[in-house]
Amino acid sequence: MTGLTEANLQALADPRSFERGRGYLDAVSGIEVGDGWITATVHGTERYEVELTLDGSEGLSGECDCPYGLEGNFCKHLVALGLTALTRRASLPRQRQEARSRAQDLDGWLSALSKDELLALVREQIGEDRQLRRRLELWAASARGDLAGVRSRIRELLDIGPFAQYGYVEYADARAYADQAGQAVSAIGALTASGRAADAITLAREAMRLSAEAVESVDDSDGWLKQIGTDLADAHLDACRAARPDPAELARWLVGQVLGDEVGLTDIDPLDYEDILGERGMTALRELAVEAWRGNRTGWAEKYLMECLAKAGGDVDTVIAVHAADLADDGHTHLVIARELDTARRPDEALRWAERGVRESRDLVDVDTALVDYLCERYAQAGRLVDAVALRRDHFGARRSLLTYQQLRAAARAADCWQGERAAALALLRADAGRRQPGWYGGPVLVDALLDDEDGEAAWAAAAECGADDRQWLALADQGRADRPADALGVYLRLAEPLTRQTGNAVYEQLVSLLLSIRDCHRRRGTPDDFTAYITELRAAQRRKRNLMRLMDEHGL
Repeated sequence: MTGLTEANLQALADPRSFERGRGYLDAVSGIEVGDGWITATVHGTERYEVELTLDGSEGLSGECDCPYGLEGNFCKHLVALGLTALTRRASLPRQRQEARSRAQDLDGWLSALSKDELLALVREQIGEDRQLRRRLELWAASARGDLAGVRSRIRELLDIGPFAQYGYVEYADARAYADQAGQAVSAIGALTASGRAADAITLAREAMRLSAEAVESVDDSDGWLKQIGTDLADAHLDACRAARPDPAELARWLVGQVLGDEVGLTDIDPLDYEDILGERGMTALRELAVEAWRGNRTGWAEKYLMECLAKAGGDVDTVIAVHAADLADDGHTHLVIARELDTARRPDEALRWAERGVRESRDLVDVDTALVDYLCERYAQAGRLVDAVALRRDHFGARRSLLTYQQLRAAARAADCWQGERAAALALLRADAGRRQPGWYGGPVLVDALLDDEDGEAAWAAAAECGADDRQWLALADQGRADRPADALGVYLRLAEPLTRQTGNAVYEQLVSLLLSIRDCHRRRGTPDDFTAYITELRAAQRRKRNLMRLMDEHGL
């Protein structure tokens, strides 16, 4: 078990998961060591089943059924199990050997049983384990070639009835339902393996339909049923590779599946079937896709299918035609087309589409900002700095925010014309502030712009004349504390006062930060005694807040 090391655990987990895993060591229980694996239960938000797999002398991997682990990540629960196992490293080889011995003993005991004894044992287990009985019934129907029986059992396995309350499977029961549905996937795979792939195709398609109907009635927050859909798609693909169905019929089914899978349960990609379809099937697939798209040029699924097939064939013009038939008002689709043309090394056409997107936008307020960024970057690359400034100016005029001001400033500085542009931009912002139009963050954008320009005097004057929100006043005080300690002190005292009436560690951290700034202002003003009197009175009034007192002590307040 040399692969199980703290270094390997740290390499597999992201830093946050590794650190959080350290805090879960007491939550690990029921550790079981097998031949190449370690399992346990870890109690987090829910109870999670965790397994570490030791692959050879150095390899290490793991699985956890928590939401983060189900996405393929090495989660904090796996880290906790690994670190806990390392504390018991001395006993791991012995436990592994004991697991091997138990497995060998069990295999030897089963091998020594007579047929009648084995049958009696299996019948006993069938009587006690309903899931085992269902699996065996399904295998028996498959072995008999009883397609009707297999179909009936698959329908039962995908029926939400036994798990649903008032017609809906709640989150707590979703995994149990998915586990049962997984037996249907196994049965379909078994049919393919036994030489009955054509039947497997039929049942896989029926199972997909039933699962799509069920998903609307299941709380699939953790993605268990989505995984069943993916597994059914894989089972169908395997069956098609084995049975080699009629290419034209398969093409019709694939197009119907893509267009009809509204819930996205299986996410079947027709291109995965290219080797099965062959030239005749791919031709039929393209013809059907074009027919569907012509009937609904704005349909998401129709566009997706056409785009996939066109990209696979390197047909950029068709990709553009698909997008051009359904242009968004904000210019986003024009940007998508421009990027496709860039990829195809057709930059002049790409630029024309991007410029057209800006022209055809109903209002620059709503234009896709990524389109504006793209165009300005292209203009800069071509040395068209005046055009970049003009576009940034228009965008700022339509959407006056700190970001568009910063972007205009960057473009104008590159073109060596910022002084004039700044004056015009600030005039617009002053007009807005005079009309009391708030910025994105609540206060006038004028104050934010002047602060960002590090024009402290003008920013203070604008705040005094037009008003500012608490965020802006704090930024003004922080930026101007060295030159205007008295003004900054007034801001800090005003912001600190309401925090003294609140509780909570986050509040205390904000308050202490302000107190440190207040102390610095008094130091700069030469009034340390005033601060001492203030802090003494504050401590007396807040003495019952122990966490606040501790935090103040840590900072020498």
